[in-house]
Amino acid sequence: MKTKFEISSFTLHILAMAFMLLDHLWATFFGSQRWLTCIGRLAFPIFAFMCVEGFFYTRNFKKYVLRMLIFALISEVPFDLIYSGAFFYPFHQNVLWTFLLGLLCLKGFEWAKTKKRWQEILFILLIGAGGALAGTVLMFDYFAFGILTIFSFYFFRGRKWYNFALQFAAMVAIHYLGFGGQVYPVEIFGRNIELVQQGLAVLALPIIWLYKGKQGPHSKPIQYMFYGFYPGHLLVLWIIYKLCLKADFSAIFSFFALG
Repeated sequence: MKTKFEISSFTLHILAMAFMLLDHLWATFFGSQRWLTCIGRLAFPIFAFMCVEGFFYTRNFKKYVLRMLIFALISEVPFDLIYSGAFFYPFHQNVLWTFLLGLLCLKGFEWAKTKKRWQEILFILLIGAGGALAGTVLMFDYFAFGILTIFSFYFFRGRKWYNFALQFAAMVAIHYLGFGGQVYPVEIFGRNIELVQQGLAVLALPIIWLYKGKQGPHSKPIQYMFYGFYPGHLLVLWIIYKLCLKADFSAIFSFFALG
């Protein structure tokens, strides 16, 4: 009997965590290994997609938001330590705040759908613009582009070919044309082009499309493992980094970075 290959939400979470870890290893120890952060670009779209799926599947939205809020608060100090070396850095907030804001906007969109058609459109535009602006002003990770990524998975949710096409177009517009960032010169078939590093986030879509609603292993410990991984791995990386500085292991990491 012929079976179709698919992956569960559990597998998506594991993959996203692995991609994130590679990105943060690049940010802390292996700055010369660009391939680490290139692969790391795939993490955020997967997490954003799962955030939207969680919105639709959660049995209790208030508890979902409360968990996100608690872990956003817990994650802020480890994030600040990694990002700036200080316990408090008000100029850039961790990515869980981005997801929290995105969830609140999605709830607003659902509320707008209960209104008359013209009111629904107006409220969705206002909520969407307000969310994108808030993400930028409050300096949440990925800023407005992170919020817009969440919106794209909400509005273009589905498994029809046109949903996939719209998701692809949105990702290109947001992460390749809009977000920009580090650019690498690449030669393909004798022609020089510029590769936008953040644009590699588009490569997360084929992985996301393999998900067809299957949850996979699920329990409270697994759920909190997923939430706790973010602040936990940031804190562990910072501790290892400080210990390495104290022990002067820089030569070892330089060897691996060059290798």
